Amino acid sequence: MHILLDIDGVMVSAASWKKPEVLNDGFYIFKDIAVESLNKIIKATNASIILTTSHRFRFTLEQWNKVFASRNIFVSVDRFESKQPYLSRKQEILIECQNSKYDNQFIIIDDDKSLNGLPFELKKRLILTSPLIGLTDELANEAIVLLKNV
Repeated sequence: MHILLDIDGVMVSAASWKKPEVLNDGFYIFKDIAVESLNKIIKATNASIILTTSHRFRFTLEQWNKVFASRNIFVSVDRFESKQPYLSRKQEILIECQNSKYDNQFIIIDDDKSLNGLPFELKKRLILTSPLIGLTDELANEAIVLLKNV
């Protein structure tokens, strides 16, 4: 099982007026509730992470695994490989999911409201966060139900 994961607005508040704090590894501090919620999903489903975030090429996969581990999230981290410029998140998800490499065993956690325009088969896998709040315990419970039923 896989979690197609955005970071801004999910793990980090997307408050445009407030610059996120950065740890020594050069990446943002994740919100405590988001960490707890993501760990809850991972523990309940044994899901791995596929980064969809625009930050995904900022680090190597080895570095990303260390970023997550330093924030107490111990999970296998991979990423969308599409490097086509000017694609929206929605377009990237459509392209990646057409490749079927996730065997229909995935959910999407993101704050991008344009994802409401995904085709029904993908939209029913979407957990949409509030950009200022991010991932919560309630949304984690929804994610667990979705992953166990895909």
